[in-house]
Amino acid sequence: MTRRGLAAGAAALLESGRPQQWPKNLVVLAALLFALEFRNADSVLLAAAACALVTLVSAGSYVINDVIDAPLDRRHPSKRRRPIADGRLPARAALPAGLLAVAGALALAFLLSRPLALALALFAALLLGYSLWLKHAAIIELLVIAGGFVVRAVSGALAIGVAVSPWLYCCVFSLALFLAVGKRWAELSRGPQAASARPVLARYTPEFLRTLVMLAASTSVLSYTLYTFSAPNLPANHLMMLTAPIALYGILRYLDALLARGDGEAPERLLWRDRGILASLVVWVAACWAILQFGGEAGS
Repeated sequence: MTRRGLAAGAAALLESGRPQQWPKNLVVLAALLFALEFRNADSVLLAAAACALVTLVSAGSYVINDVIDAPLDRRHPSKRRRPIADGRLPARAALPAGLLAVAGALALAFLLSRPLALALALFAALLLGYSLWLKHAAIIELLVIAGGFVVRAVSGALAIGVAVSPWLYCCVFSLALFLAVGKRWAELSRGPQAASARPVLARYTPEFLRTLVMLAASTSVLSYTLYTFSAPNLPANHLMMLTAPIALYGILRYLDALLARGDGEAPERLLWRDRGILASLVVWVAACWAILQFGGEAGS
C-alpha cells in the first residue's frame, strides 16, 4: 500500500472513532471537580489518564459498532457516509483495529489501577453488548446508554480513589437519559428512512418519547438541585445551589431546540451550534469551580 493509501486509511479509521463525540467522555472528570481533587496534581494526572483510556475504549467500540451496523448505515441519509459503510475503510481492517484499541486501553488501565481496569472492562462489555443485542431492545437501549455515562463517571472516581455522592451518579444518569431520549425523538421525527436504519425506532411512538423527554428533563433538574444542597463534600453554606438555575437554563434551552425545531439527533453538534447551551455549560463549569475552590469548608 502506498503512503497516500496508508494516510487515507488512518484518516478513515480516525473518523470511524468519531472524534466529535469524544468530549462526552469529559464526564470522567466529574469526580475530580466535585471531590475537590483538582487541587491535587497527582489526581489531575490520573483523571486525565482515565479520561484518555475511556476515550480509547469508546473510539474502538465505535469502530466495532460501525462494522456491525454497516448494512443498516447504508440506508441512513447521513450514516451512509461513514467510512466503513461507504467502503473507504474495509471491515477486515477496521475490526482488528477496534479490538486492538479496546484491548490496549484495558491493558494500560490495569497497569494504572485495577479498579479502573475493572470499570473499563464493564464499560467495554456494555458497549459491545449494546452493539450486538441491546440496541434492538426498546427502553433497555436507552437505559444502557445512560448507564454507560454513569460507568464513565465511576471510572473517574476509581482512578483517583475517591467516593462520590450517589446524587452525582443520579444526575449523570438522568441527564444522559434525557439526551438519549431526545436523540431518539429527533430521529423518529425524520421519517421512515431514519427508522429503517435504526429498527428499534419502530417500537416507539412520538407521544411516548415526548413523555420520556419531559420526565427525564424533570428528573435531571430535580436530582441536580437536590445534589447541590445534600452532598456532604460541598460547601456547608449551600452556595452550590446558585448553579442550579444555570443548569436549568441549559436544559430548557436544549428542550426548546429539541421540541421546537426537532434539533437533537446529534447532541454533540447542537452543543457547539447553540450559543446559549454552550454558554450555560461554560458558565456552569466556571461557577462550580469557583464555589468549590473559594466557597468555604465542606459540610459533614
